[in-house]
Amino acid sequence: MTPNDDLPGAVPDPGPATLNVDNTPAPPGTPPVAAAAPAPSAAASATHSVVGLEPVLEQFAREYLRDRRSDRRWRSFFRLIWLGIIALFAWFLFLQRHHTPSPSGPHTALVEVRGEIAVDTEASAENLLAALRPAFEDHGAQAVVLRMNSPGGSPVQSGIVYDEIRRLKALYKKPVYAVVEEMCASGCYYMAAAADEIYVDKASVVGSIGVLMDGFGFTGVMEKYGVERRLLTAGENKGMLDPFSPVSEKQRGFAQAMLDQIHRQFIKAVKDGRGKRLKETPETFSGLFWNGEESIKLGLADKIGSLDFVAREVVKAEDVIDYTPKDNVAERLAKRFGAAIGEGSVRAMRGVINLR
Repeated sequence: MTPNDDLPGAVPDPGPATLNVDNTPAPPGTPPVAAAAPAPSAAASATHSVVGLEPVLEQFAREYLRDRRSDRRWRSFFRLIWLGIIALFAWFLFLQRHHTPSPSGPHTALVEVRGEIAVDTEASAENLLAALRPAFEDHGAQAVVLRMNSPGGSPVQSGIVYDEIRRLKALYKKPVYAVVEEMCASGCYYMAAAADEIYVDKASVVGSIGVLMDGFGFTGVMEKYGVERRLLTAGENKGMLDPFSPVSEKQRGFAQAMLDQIHRQFIKAVKDGRGKRLKETPETFSGLFWNGEESIKLGLADKIGSLDFVAREVVKAEDVIDYTPKDNVAERLAKRFGAAIGEGSVRAMRGVINLR
């Protein structure tokens, strides 16, 4: 019992004071509010978050590494596939480029002479000799046919082929026929003159027995724009035919004498090859050319005929086997778009002797 319980009019003891949640005094008789639990600290929350992320990051890392390994395996697989394809393609091209027909039954051996006659072209002496020798050596080859379509080119390359044809003819005792398609001019005709007979189409272009050296001179342009040429040489004629220097009469005469000598070599080869069939006129060796029909009248060719005609009616062996080495695609592209451009630029800058 409290001291005030029995006193009349006594006010009941309100008990201990209480506060509202917002710390304001609560009205008397309000039941006490339980104290709120203390909020977790920021460090504890961060630790809990990191602990929760660890499994996710670990899973992500495992998946990432698995994907990377898979990508590497597939890349390695496809690289091996491509390497295999490239190796097979290169091997196929190698076989195609170096394939020589195997000995066979009676047939006509074909050697193609196409395009410009020069080093590193399809009609180079190296390529043609690589075809001519196995063609003559093959016991099944009844004759060798040169199918020709060329405007000419290097007198050196043409002379090498001419001499080799004559040597192989004497060694193997096999006939050689030249069959002209569109054109057989200059250096191409130089080669054809070594054949036993020359067959043409009525409209073929034949002849052009001459030699030329072409180039450009830029001395006038240089004078106009005030450009000075500084050319140092050891030797009076070392800079001969330099396109940026004038040509002296002495140098011009020397170059002309050299061309005349090569022309005489060409004329001798034609006369030796054609013999009495050649009906020489003042224009025969002037560099003119004629159609196939007229060339027969002049003794530059023998008859009208195609490859099939010669194989069937002359050689009597209709089966034709091509002995010509074939350039692969890469070589052709390199020559056409690379070497050909560079060679053309050099020829434009300096004189080059050609039979065309």
